[in-house]
Amino acid sequence: MNKITVWGFRWVPPFAQGLVRDLRVRWALEEAGLAYESRLIGTEERQSDTYRHIHPFGMVPAFESGDGTLIESGAIVYAIAEHCEALMPSDRRTETLAWMFAALNTVEPPIWTLSVMDLQQHEEAWVELRRPGVIDEVKLRLAALSDWLDSRDYLLGRFTAADILMTTVLRFVQHTDLVAGFPRLDTYVKRCEARPAFQAALRDQLADYARNEPVAA
Repeated sequence: MNKITVWGFRWVPPFAQGLVRDLRVRWALEEAGLAYESRLIGTEERQSDTYRHIHPFGMVPAFESGDGTLIESGAIVYAIAEHCEALMPSDRRTETLAWMFAALNTVEPPIWTLSVMDLQQHEEAWVELRRPGVIDEVKLRLAALSDWLDSRDYLLGRFTAADILMTTVLRFVQHTDLVAGFPRLDTYVKRCEARPAFQAALRDQLADYARNEPVAA
């Protein structure tokens, strides 16, 4: 895997900075020790013919390498992990994959729903009615995840690609105290975020946004 390019947004509002899904890909590449360059687009470019040729849905991230082009952050992290024993241990391959799916398909949906409601739709009248039910769904997922992490530092006992996805999912509700309400989960997230590879990935993503911050009118 060489000549790696990760596509992300040129800039996003402060509430979304550090949450856009190209962070997952950057983190995985840092953990794997793979060099990459970032290519950035503005929101107005998402639906251009040029970018739609790279990502049919006009979203980020997109991933290009000597092996071709990939979309979907989970699939990209998986492809990177296949080249890194530390992220996809040969003796825990199936379990790692299962927890990657769990992060994206079981834990993320209610968390993402709450994140969008709070950060993007909070002025809508229906949110006040729907939010308590969504919080209950989130808490059910967090409680089960907390139980699983009992006596484990990471999902499989050692850090894998599954932890990259799970941590970035849990960060979607960092504007709330929901994760803090489960001390084991709170410690888990902080442990993962303290990794040098995460810090490097976050720093680089935020630096891209800072360089392209709109000039105030």
